[in-house]
Amino acid sequence: MSELAIQTKDISMSYGDHVALDQLTLNIEYGEVFGFLGHNGAGKTTTVNILTTLLKPTHGKAWVCGFDVVSDSLNARRQIGYVPENVHLYEAMTAQENLRFLGQLSGVEDLQKTIDETLELLDCKDLANRRVGTFSKGQRQRIGLAQAILHRPKVLFLDEPASGLDPMGMKMLRDLIVKLNAELKMTIFMNTHLIGEVAKTCTSIGVLNQGKLVHKDTLKNVMDRFGDDETLERLYLSLNTQKVA
Repeated sequence: MSELAIQTKDISMSYGDHVALDQLTLNIEYGEVFGFLGHNGAGKTTTVNILTTLLKPTHGKAWVCGFDVVSDSLNARRQIGYVPENVHLYEAMTAQENLRFLGQLSGVEDLQKTIDETLELLDCKDLANRRVGTFSKGQRQRIGLAQAILHRPKVLFLDEPASGLDPMGMKMLRDLIVKLNAELKMTIFMNTHLIGEVAKTCTSIGVLNQGKLVHKDTLKNVMDRFGDDETLERLYLSLNTQKVA
């Protein structure tokens, strides 16, 4: 097994004349909760789409758990769980029916047992037999998270997971991220622009500006240097107002 959960080397992505991602190099170790910060359009979702094998980079290479996301995409996908900003579920089906269908597609063994254990882990057994079309945004996020971890991936990607959640939903999501990292030892890569959530959840951060990585460090080092959430926010804002050469 590779020593790195996620590795990229000079990955770039262009759409015509627009450069969405510019020579991004990242090394993320197993067990990290990595917060990827950046303004809208900075290239965060493009990065996740490449790492989850949904998009082929224009240039460079990337690996998840040692598997090349382009040349060995099938094995890379087996290591990955993914929760998009807007979770797509079958509205007319119950949560359990959604999980059973998606689990069958993923070839999950002992499927009903795994579904029961996952709903218990995420504290949402009460949602099992309810139709998804009746769910709040927070409830949908939890079932989306459940389907993403049914096969017990080594790396979990979350794209703006707190978008649209109320404060209670955000706290619940934060607790679940910490729990998955601690109990299932999942490495978590989280796109977000919410400084407070990064400070409460992540072990390391990276800041993306105009497709370029302008800062990466452990959260401990950042907090030791900058002190608190408010100062961390000033750091983020200063990095995102700098012009990238």
